[in-house]
Amino acid sequence: MNNLEIKENISIKDMIYEVRGKQVMLASDLAVLYKVETKRINEAVKNNPLKFPERFSWVLDDYESKKLLVEIFDQKSIIDTRGGKYKNPRVFTESGIAMLSTILKSETAIKTSINIIDAFVSMRHYIGNNNDIYKSLNNINNKLIDHDSSIKLLQESFEKLEEAREINEIYFDGKIYNAYSKIIDIFSEAKKELIIVDRYTDKTILDMIKDLDCKVILITGKNSKLSRLDIEKYNKTYNNLSIYYNDTFHDRYFIIDRNKLYHSGNSVNHIGYRKSSIDVLRDNNIKDLIIKDIDNIVSNTNL
Repeated sequence: MNNLEIKENISIKDMIYEVRGKQVMLASDLAVLYKVETKRINEAVKNNPLKFPERFSWVLDDYESKKLLVEIFDQKSIIDTRGGKYKNPRVFTESGIAMLSTILKSETAIKTSINIIDAFVSMRHYIGNNNDIYKSLNNINNKLIDHDSSIKLLQESFEKLEEAREINEIYFDGKIYNAYSKIIDIFSEAKKELIIVDRYTDKTILDMIKDLDCKVILITGKNSKLSRLDIEKYNKTYNNLSIYYNDTFHDRYFIIDRNKLYHSGNSVNHIGYRKSSIDVLRDNNIKDLIIKDIDNIVSNTNL
């Protein structure tokens, strides 16, 4: 291959890039080789449009231009600093360069065009002789993509397992503090509204909700150990709790922003004393029915 040098350690082969699946050269590089200004190259195309169909020469679009200048030349500053004055460069295929040499008829242009075409031919031979290597690289790339997909699936599986571990906790005898902490973590998920359904709650619940920055609705039993006086004193300081006395619920539920429904085996004030679990109920129909019942209790109760 002819190694015509235009800069130190830069040959014609180094000026050939692949765009849209074709080997091309930039108009600015051709101008350097032909020893003319870039505008002369562009004028040749402008003055002879029929000789340069798009398969011979085209102007790079924004994506192609940025990819070429930033990733290959590392010239992001050119794009950023020129603003509206920056124009996407024109490129030429081998056929386009051959056509260009018929317009730029100087001896330098003719000799240079021959060297350029020789470089294109040499690169085609190189790629053809190393086709197995390119296939292997593609196979490696495809395998990497497959591995990435497998890793992503594993990560998703781990996340689901982690989620399941976090929301299905079993508390054994003596794990009172762990259970208490878990309830507080669950309550803290609420951003706008927390609904607690617990017939047998007591003042313990007040300590758990006092630092929450959201509205709290508590549905508890008429014989609950949490009195109206407790609520009045609490709301004088924190004022985030509405309580409704109703005995129609047996189980304990925590509803986060009307979106996430927890089921608790024990009342809040007894959580952790006996073996019990806290689970997320994922059936939206059940969640909607429970919320509907709660809304009916709230709308039909005079505070």
